[in-house]
Amino acid sequence: MTYTSTGPEPVADRPKLEVQFGDGTKADVNRIEEVYLPDYYKRNKYVCDHTYPGPGTYQILMEDPNRNRYVKNIPNSVNVVFSIKSILIINPTIGRNSTPELLNPPIDKAALGYTFIHNPAAFDPDGDSLSYKLAICTAESGKEITGYTFPPFSDSLVVNERTGDLIWAAPTEIGKYNVAMTIEEWRNGVRIGRILRDMQIEVYETTNKPPVITGAGRFCVMAGETFNTEIRATDPNNDSIKLQATGGPFSLEVNPAVFKQVVSTPGLAVGTITWKTDCTLVRKQPYLMIIKAKDMNSQLQLIDSKNIEVFVQSPPVKNLKATPASSFVTVSWDPCECANATGYRIYRRTGSVSYTRDTCRTGLPPELGYQLAGEIQGHTNTLFIDSNNGLGLNQATDYCYRVVAFFADGAESWVSDEICTRLVRGFPLLIKVSVSKTDASSGEMELAWLKPTAEQLGGAPGPFIYRIYRSEGLYAQNPVLIDSVMNLDKTVYTDKNINTLNSKWSYQVELWNTQPGNRFRIGVPQMASSVFLQVGAFHEALKLTYEKNVPWVNDRYVIYRNSGTKEDSVGQTTEMNYLDRGLLEGVSYCYRVKSVGGFPDLGISGIMNYSQTGCAIPVDTIPPCPPILVVASVCDSLGNHLTWNNVNDSCCTDAAKYRIYYRNTAEGDLIRIDSVTPATKTIFWHYPDKTMAGCYAVTAVDSVGNESKVSNIVCVDDCINYSIPNVFTPNGDGLNDWLKPNPYNRVEKIDLKIFSRWNVLVFQTEDPNINWDGKNMINGKQVPAGVYYYVCSVYERRLTGTEPRYLTGFVHVLYSEVKH
Repeated sequence: MTYTSTGPEPVADRPKLEVQFGDGTKADVNRIEEVYLPDYYKRNKYVCDHTYPGPGTYQILMEDPNRNRYVKNIPNSVNVVFSIKSILIINPTIGRNSTPELLNPPIDKAALGYTFIHNPAAFDPDGDSLSYKLAICTAESGKEITGYTFPPFSDSLVVNERTGDLIWAAPTEIGKYNVAMTIEEWRNGVRIGRILRDMQIEVYETTNKPPVITGAGRFCVMAGETFNTEIRATDPNNDSIKLQATGGPFSLEVNPAVFKQVVSTPGLAVGTITWKTDCTLVRKQPYLMIIKAKDMNSQLQLIDSKNIEVFVQSPPVKNLKATPASSFVTVSWDPCECANATGYRIYRRTGSVSYTRDTCRTGLPPELGYQLAGEIQGHTNTLFIDSNNGLGLNQATDYCYRVVAFFADGAESWVSDEICTRLVRGFPLLIKVSVSKTDASSGEMELAWLKPTAEQLGGAPGPFIYRIYRSEGLYAQNPVLIDSVMNLDKTVYTDKNINTLNSKWSYQVELWNTQPGNRFRIGVPQMASSVFLQVGAFHEALKLTYEKNVPWVNDRYVIYRNSGTKEDSVGQTTEMNYLDRGLLEGVSYCYRVKSVGGFPDLGISGIMNYSQTGCAIPVDTIPPCPPILVVASVCDSLGNHLTWNNVNDSCCTDAAKYRIYYRNTAEGDLIRIDSVTPATKTIFWHYPDKTMAGCYAVTAVDSVGNESKVSNIVCVDDCINYSIPNVFTPNGDGLNDWLKPNPYNRVEKIDLKIFSRWNVLVFQTEDPNINWDGKNMINGKQVPAGVYYYVCSVYERRLTGTEPRYLTGFVHVLYSEVKH
């Protein structure tokens, strides 16, 4: 997009502009739209499609031969090239990216001695963060203009790095000045793009004073609500005022913001903004609206500019519930009203704290003292079991919870209301859930509990019955009644014929008064699981990990190992895992874990329970870490040079070789093309057959065949080396008689057309060797000496397939006498 003058002086018009794409190619881009603006300005829109060869960083450059004359801070401005550039980063890891749109035209005038403000109204459709800074105007090849100076000011010339306001306080000399600002876009703390705005500001001496806007600022609105605000502008000269509003919200395809000027009297203007928001607009960054007030002074029209920032925020999660058990709490809630929420964060603290939500603050303020209990993905996943990461929660403690929904760009909802609960003690008090026999079908589990006290019975007359429930999993979420015990004094039970080898089980024991006509459950039952063991194989080691959900506190875990003859204790730990080292590979080892604990607050200790038996054979199943790959094309040798780090020097010790993977396109499967040994050798040369374009990856392989994940994938494009000399002498002396290209390789074909200065086609060929002898293809005669213009499409194999590269330039045809 460019903004150009339409008069009253003679002006240059550009129906097309040349754009350099930063990958060695360029093209003439046609103008597709002209919009005539007030004060002799015109907006020009140029559009084209371009396919890049692959991932990389590209500088897109547009040049116009001349700037306006008499620009005071650019020496000899009429002979200085006007250029603007943009940095495009193509990186699959950051996802799709759209360049920010600059919605506010740079066409305002400044008054001598009065602060001038311009904001480009940059709108990023992806919601990426934008930052701004003052820049130096550029000339040919995007280089900074030699001798450029910033416009003179009485106080300062700055760009607000957050809002994008260019503030010139204040001009001290009349005339034309050019200033530039760089706009950078950021995602997750990484810069992913950059564009440049170069604008001309004309400073006039006038008795007019600019209008003044009130009513702008920062606002927050909950998604689904309508944002309404009023803007007022007054003019000290009592001139009529025209209000305008630009910015991303006004250009949305669905539910755009609407601005209306509702009052227009001498010296006063009032406008309203109405914007019906919805959940699709929720994002971390604010939406920027630029409000401009322009007076209708007959001498010189001046403006005031103010910003409105609108944060569209997600409503809070609702209907939060906390259901306590004896060692964990189940937290549930309704799905967020915004279906584009990608997950939830669950926060917990001990004891309640009051909090009145700030209407402009999302998420959970850290000063409230909550800790992150967990995070779950998915909009409809609205249940979380808080077991304190498997360690269990404490009895006699008030646990309070809040939930926050989060979004893909890092935005968060308002925090939910607080819900608090306390673990239930429950009874009968379980003291044993222990595997006594390990088997996939005939396994056995021993249960034990304490006989209820008379106080716990609460005067119930009896008779009594224990009802025993079993549930698959650790948290008794689907309990099934498996048996009953009629004797109040019998407090043990063996659950038989179950899969204790590879299934997790949890239990509840309910106490019921079964008097006819007076049947009821006494108290709330406890739930507890067995210790479930898993054994993982490593090089000369086995790693034991175990899980449990119990109402008591385990003090330690004793590890028992059976290597075939007897079971011995090999260690103990307070952690939920244990690494048994120094084992023989190929030998089977079997383990049990004994948990030891109690109810400290009740003075009960010595509760011991066993896991099932788990067996494994030590073997190296851990692959090396992936190498870090660098690829460089060496065009002279037509080879790609791969180098990477020796992973044995950093993150492993047993890498033995590397495997090389390749594909000759930007997308598709990688194919293994070679291997490199030993691991100390970290270079590889690849000489592709038809094109040097391709993508590479390397893996490390250890001595037993474990292969790492692939390294970073590095893509390189074909060497671009086809060029045409700018002079030849077809005079028959045997020296430089033919126009031929400079040395090249791997060009499939070309489409070359050479024209005279009168735009008459004199030669055409598809032969990459050209071989023009200087004769006109129409009449067969030698063309006159002079300068000829050519356009050439060079068809080269790229990552994206055979792609044309466009060349333009001049060829000088010279004749000199042949000396005999």
